[in-house]
Parts: sequence; structure tokens; C-alpha cells
Amino acid sequence: MKYFFPFAILAFTAQPAFADVSVRFVESAPKDRFVISTDCAVTDLAITIDLSQSNGSLIFDVTSEGAGVEVFQPVEVQTGTASITQVLDGDQTLGLTIDALSEGADVIISADLDDVLTNSSLGQIRVSGSELDGATIVLAIAGQSQRATFENGSNRVSFPQGCIS
Repeated sequence: MKYFFPFAILAFTAQPAFADVSVRFVESAPKDRFVISTDCAVTDLAITIDLSQSNGSLIFDVTSEGAGVEVFQPVEVQTGTASITQVLDGDQTLGLTIDALSEGADVIISADLDDVLTNSSLGQIRVSGSELDGATIVLAIAGQSQRATFENGSNRVSFPQGCIS
């Protein structure tokens, strides 16, 4: 019983682990989606999606009139619980807040993104992987913020977060 007891306590105390909060863009018809997910429970998230520096000069197409083409969709919370800022036709930013996101749960935001390029690989109503490159996500958790940029056509950004496991 010499030194085993203290080491046993250390083995069973909560240890910090690292997990990711990720934001993934999914091109789809008629609605595109942003999927926010995490490997562990997190609270007090604020996310800003900024398309203004995207290679495709992407916009949110929410009405039949304005900068978008053909199909349009409102920006909506499709799965999970989140509050979103009002998005007008042609806007390039979206803000959302999530009070709590459970391990393995997703918040899915649906929207219609269009590019405004005169010559795009999939036409203006579909977003090719490289058109999202340059767009940024700002993630703030409990007041601490991080920024990530979509790149290399991956349509996904991740933020490492400390979790207690």
C-alpha cells in the first residue's frame, strides 16, 4: 500500500481530452446545409459564417428577387436548437448561437448558397468545393474565439476544444 493509493486516485480523476467542434458545408438540392458537430459536450457557442472572401463570392439566396438565381430558400435551423440572425437576400454573413451542443449531436442550418461568378464550374446555383475556399468561420465558446478558413475544397473546418472526460 506504499505508493499505489495516490496513483490510483490520479488514474480516476477527470483528465482533459481534446475533441473538435466542426463546421461542414454540404451542397445539396434544394437546400444546402451547414452541419455543426462536436466530439464532446460544449456550451455557449457563437458562430459566424462569413462568405465575403470566398472564391465564388458566395451569397445567401433567400428570395426570388435579388442577387441569387433560380431556386431560393430561407435560412432555417433544420436540426437541433440554435438562434440565427436575420439573413437578407444577397447577404454574405450568418450569425448563430447555440446554448448547448451534446456529444455526437448536430445542429444543421439549411440555406441556399449561390455564387455570383460569370463563369462557374457548376453554374451559379450549385457550389463547387473550391468556391467555398476563403470563407471563414469564427467560433466563440465562453468568450474565447477562434477563426478558421475553408481551403483546398474540403468544405470542412475544425476547432480543437478541451473537454473533460
